Amino acid sequence: MLGADDGIVSVASVAIGVIAAGATRNAVFAAALAAMTAGAMSMAAGEYVSVSSQRDTELGDRAVERDELAEDPAGEARELAAIYRRRGLSADLASQVAAALMTADALAAHARDELGLSEETRPRPMQAALSSAASFLLGATLPMIALVVAPTALATATVVVSAISALVILGMAGAKVGGAPIVRAGLRVGVGGSLALAVTAGVGHLVGAVTG
Repeated sequence: MLGADDGIVSVASVAIGVIAAGATRNAVFAAALAAMTAGAMSMAAGEYVSVSSQRDTELGDRAVERDELAEDPAGEARELAAIYRRRGLSADLASQVAAALMTADALAAHARDELGLSEETRPRPMQAALSSAASFLLGATLPMIALVVAPTALATATVVVSAISALVILGMAGAKVGGAPIVRAGLRVGVGGSLALAVTAGVGHLVGAVTG
């Protein structure tokens, strides 16, 4: 939802700013399309770099743990047993569980219970990048459609109304899923989006006045 929100706000703001500057309909559409493309690429690249860094950190942690297991397996077994004791197991049971898991896959046991890492939560940079770009594009599609279907005289109003309405709906949907107050969330996202559109429109109008 955050990526979709970004797509809506970014592309709608660019469109409104360029419209306010007095550009032609074709120029507005070209600018919005460029913003849509650049935004999706930026989201994908940023997410890829971020998740790749997280993956590298986890790989480094696993390498350190692998070395420690090779140097002192008995000490690592005691460390694992201590973790289970803190979670409520008796000393004997904790030692038995630690020994069994160390025999099965010592590195996986330490990665999961000591480092909090697992295969299910392993960072996947490409998947994260594609997901981020797709969510941005999904949101950005709305103002693009508004630009295409709206008459020239109603382009600004159509983009603004559709963008703010979508932001409010997404904000309320996200709050409902997360169990937060939906009205407050919808208003917060709607006000934030409206401010972004207003500021961009002001900048566009100022540029148009200076260069016109």
